Amino acid sequence: MNRICIWAFLVSFLLLTRSTRSEDDVQSTLVKFIQKLTSSNDIPDPTWGWNLSSDPCKDQWKGVTCSNKTFQVQKLQLDGLNFAGIFDPWILCTGDKSFAESLTELSLNDNRLRVENLDEISSCKYLSRLHLRGNMFSGNLPDSMSRLNNLKILEISQNQFSGVLPDLARISGLTEFLAQDNELSGFIPKFDFSNFLKFNVSKNNFSGPIPDGGSRFPASSFDNNLGLCGEPLPNECLKEDKPKSGYSRDQILMFAGYFLIGLVIVLLILYKFCSKGKKNKKVSDSIDIKVEASDYDGSTKPSIMSNDKSADSKSESSATSAESAKSLVVLSSPEVNGLKFEELLKAPAELIGRGKHGSVYKVICESQGLTMAVKRIKDWSLSSNDFKIRMKRLDQVRHPRVLPPIAFYCSKQEKLLVYEYQPNGSLFKLLHGDQVTFDWSSRLSLAATIAKALSFMHEELREDLLAHGNLKSSNILLNENMEPCISEYGLRVENQDRSMVSISNIQSAEENGEQNTFKSDVYAFGVILLEMLTGKAASVQNNGMDLARYVVSVIKEEWTGEVFDRGLSREGASEERMVNLLQIAIQCVNESPEARPSISQVAVMIDAIKEEDDMSMDVSQV
Repeated sequence: MNRICIWAFLVSFLLLTRSTRSEDDVQSTLVKFIQKLTSSNDIPDPTWGWNLSSDPCKDQWKGVTCSNKTFQVQKLQLDGLNFAGIFDPWILCTGDKSFAESLTELSLNDNRLRVENLDEISSCKYLSRLHLRGNMFSGNLPDSMSRLNNLKILEISQNQFSGVLPDLARISGLTEFLAQDNELSGFIPKFDFSNFLKFNVSKNNFSGPIPDGGSRFPASSFDNNLGLCGEPLPNECLKEDKPKSGYSRDQILMFAGYFLIGLVIVLLILYKFCSKGKKNKKVSDSIDIKVEASDYDGSTKPSIMSNDKSADSKSESSATSAESAKSLVVLSSPEVNGLKFEELLKAPAELIGRGKHGSVYKVICESQGLTMAVKRIKDWSLSSNDFKIRMKRLDQVRHPRVLPPIAFYCSKQEKLLVYEYQPNGSLFKLLHGDQVTFDWSSRLSLAATIAKALSFMHEELREDLLAHGNLKSSNILLNENMEPCISEYGLRVENQDRSMVSISNIQSAEENGEQNTFKSDVYAFGVILLEMLTGKAASVQNNGMDLARYVVSVIKEEWTGEVFDRGLSREGASEERMVNLLQIAIQCVNESPEARPSISQVAVMIDAIKEEDDMSMDVSQV
């Protein structure tokens, strides 16, 4: 008993020491930050806090706002405090990772600050509001600023910024951009002005035409830029003067005759081409890939053919093929600017996955220096227009752990989605392959990360009724840093799988009460948790039961310990925490959708287990 008390005391002491050390790091970072703002080692007013002997959250430092749940610093609002030093984003965004993961708002309006290392601001990737108005900032805005994908408000007005703007149009969620009273030049990026609530670039040196949609704002948002033209400004853009032809009437008639002759020749060629196509019953320039064999998750390598003679291709009309051949990939990311649809089809490709409603190919486009994953979906009832709307909406909602499509193409017969290729395979391969050890801490960390990302997407897209719809371990990909990324979000094939959980035997009627598939995503995530806990694939298990029913049946027989992956037990993983995670998974796979928790609740529960696991690891390492 005495040993237990001593051990409990030691653990409590170590946890307290760890927490204090972490708080000290935050305090130290904030103190360094404000010292540089003031160009002094002294805090302007002792009543503000901002010292190493107090806590920024508990003691409510001036200008600091913390999360009530995590007690992490979320906002720094230091407006109008007469700071005359240097704003150095490196201190917050790169020097301390805790700020990079928690800081959502930074406001330094109406001071007299200069700036260093502004390119480091991109490391604060969760920033949604950045206010830098009324300082002495100068130089170019760095290109890295366009990587702040969560940014909604950017205010840089009344400074001395110069040069060309970075491609801020890449930030699809931007709703306010205020840059008046600077020395910026060049063209205004092609923003999607329909998203903006506020926009002002007046009193700069911009030139060229105002992009489409800019006319929804008043002229005062663009005036005092001598080189700007077009609506809403009164000065129209000059058109190139066309020299008068000076042709005589006879010359005009001669040219018209040539044109008519040429038109007749072209029509004859087209007629013969179409007749030949119908006669031979062949489809030219089809968008299909012939494979010699198929095995789910890419165990075979296909041969590549741009003219497929398979049964699928025979059902496509020549008119559709002509339309496909002329169309371009619709781009939603600058990384693939200039990529032609025809180039995508002709590029070397390798089948890496095949599912019920489509296939995935690894495509190498040498002209662009890109390696891409192309998802091909066939027989999707979603119309082309609705598909475009859905893809554009998904492009607006970004999370670093959700893989966004970088391009897409759609026709009546099929649709293509282009993603950045992830080199380290999927969670499915990581779990069920035998080449890599996947320990308990890594599994728990991955589960927490995916739950948070899915929770973010559900929250942002709830009003759109747009869930993932096909979540499974093979759709959790691993990037070059072995970080998980959810792929194929929103690819729900309507009217073909109402439950949208292909590995579930739950009757689709049980899902019909839902207007969307958010609770089906929860079920699918529960199955992924079971895969990580048991080491078993989600396909059919004992006595014809799927994994979820199999695990539930084992637990009912009070053999809970039998379901866990033996490798986890051998490495000494905590059985208590594995049981806790198992209980969460069982809640997720409840047959009643209404009884399942939301994914945000799941994320909180898993995060609590992870924190407990992290603390136990720290204790064991002391």
